[in-house]
Amino acid sequence: MQSYKTSPDESPLRPLRLKILRTFSLAKKELLSWAYSPAFYGITVFFLVFVSVWFYYLHHFFAMDSASLRPFFSSFPLAFVGVIPVITMKAWAEERKLSSEEILFSLPLSEWELVFGKFLSCLILILTILTLTLPVPLSLIPLGYFDPGVIFAEYFGAVLLAAAAAALGLFLSALSKSQGASFLGTAVVMLFTVVISDLTPHLPPLFAGLLNYISLSFHFESFSRGLLDSRDITFFLLTTGLFLFLNTRVLIFRKWS
Repeated sequence: MQSYKTSPDESPLRPLRLKILRTFSLAKKELLSWAYSPAFYGITVFFLVFVSVWFYYLHHFFAMDSASLRPFFSSFPLAFVGVIPVITMKAWAEERKLSSEEILFSLPLSEWELVFGKFLSCLILILTILTLTLPVPLSLIPLGYFDPGVIFAEYFGAVLLAAAAAALGLFLSALSKSQGASFLGTAVVMLFTVVISDLTPHLPPLFAGLLNYISLSFHFESFSRGLLDSRDITFFLLTTGLFLFLNTRVLIFRKWS
């Protein structure tokens, strides 16, 4: 019996590789546009200054009796309120304003590839900013013992929080007609999900539990203490997936409307 070998071009994985390559190509294009944008450098400086002032000045780290980075990481949700809207506001709103989304829709890219490409570029930008915060814990190592596992959990939670917030921002950008509306809408929604957990102690238990469930800062709290809670990990992953899915539905609606 004669056997035939499958050529590389006929590999069943080839369509998947093409999808990944197209997604990364779009993400690369987005990142190159940000490389020449003063806005990115501005929000990077804002984030680093905000978390540093929060940690060193407002929480008086050097006056603390314990070697803990919890106050440092607890400032991340509030700092993201000023950063995420800037990163996500032009993803779709600018395309719509410039009428360039028709060009995107004409490309051989599926809605999921378009959304993942935009999402990946936003996430890489946020990871770059988070990487620039590493000198803070590294510079404090000589002053006391900081558990590496706790620091890893805190940064892991920050990445999950950033992913969920970016997915939310991209979805709201897809619904907006201008960058200003996208920025304002994302900032308001994120601020609500960050500060609402501070009000729940004064509310009835059932209502408080519901608000805590949709609060980004509430689910990030365990990570800021260095704990990896599967419930909070699941929440951030499901939130990210939900808003990415809703983003694709918005694109499909606009594409055929």
